[in-house]
Order: sequence, then C-alpha cells, then structure tokens
Amino acid sequence: MTRPRASGASVRDDAAFTEFVTARLSHLLKLGRVLAGDDQRGADLVQDALERTLLNWSKVHDPEAFVRRTMANRSVSVWRKLHRERPLAELREPVGTDRPADHELLAAVKRLPPRQRAVIALRYYEDLTEAQVAEVLGCSVGTVKSQAHRAMTTLRAQQAAFADREEER
Repeated sequence: MTRPRASGASVRDDAAFTEFVTARLSHLLKLGRVLAGDDQRGADLVQDALERTLLNWSKVHDPEAFVRRTMANRSVSVWRKLHRERPLAELREPVGTDRPADHELLAAVKRLPPRQRAVIALRYYEDLTEAQVAEVLGCSVGTVKSQAHRAMTTLRAQQAAFADREEER
C-alpha cells in the first residue's frame, strides 16, 4: 500500500526522513520511555511525533528538535487529558541495555509529575540548556529552573543515594 504524499514531497524527502528515523530511533525510544513512564506509551509518543514530523517534513529545519518538542508537548497533553498519573506497579525490564544502577533512578524519575519529568529528561538526559528546555516546552527559563529544582528535591528525598554529599564539600 502506498502512503499518500504531502504536497511537495518527493522520494528524496522520504529517503531523508527514513535516514533520520534509522539513525535516531533507538535514542528517541529511550527518550519516549523517560517522558511517558513506560516502554509502550513511550513508543506511542515516538510514533506520534514521527508521524507529525513526516507530515511536516518539507517545513522542518531541525528534525531532532522538532521531534523532541513534539514528544515533550504530547506527553504533557496526554497527562492533562488523563488528569492523573498511573504509576507502574513494578518496573519491567527495559528493552535497551541500560546499566543496572540506572533502573533505580529511572523508577524514581517515573514517579515525578509529567512536567517535572519532561524537564529532567530534556535537561539532564538530552543535556539541553535551560533556555533550550524552555523553548522546547514553551515556557520561561524560570519555570524550567523551578521545575528542575522541585524534581531534584523530590528525587533526593526519595533516594538517599541521589542526594549530594554536602558533608564532603
């Protein structure tokens, strides 16, 4: 079955999109897992973001940023529709090959509210600056700072292992 093309799309555009997806899919799936809280919802976020990217491919100048922003916005929108979080009963084995120590931290991040989880994922996992995170989420730098502070405070309170070692400074 042939996929309908957006106006102005070409075989070359399809090849560029396919190349982008091939190169970035595993990374996007990991980001989706962090944003959504589990593998299935993360994969749904990635699929939705890639679909939106393909539809706008001829207008997208930075596909990585476009997909990241779409995923972050969709994860917050989905949460707002549900009006609540549904924490996982237990942490399933991840699809990728993460280090064993990462599982405890990932479980703690999953318990954060969606907005804080998005800030943590973009700021520390994606290594974006506060200004870049603010741009992706469509909020102020001050909001990013306050959400990151609240998230880090929560993580430190949940796990003593995540706390900074103040006594050694």
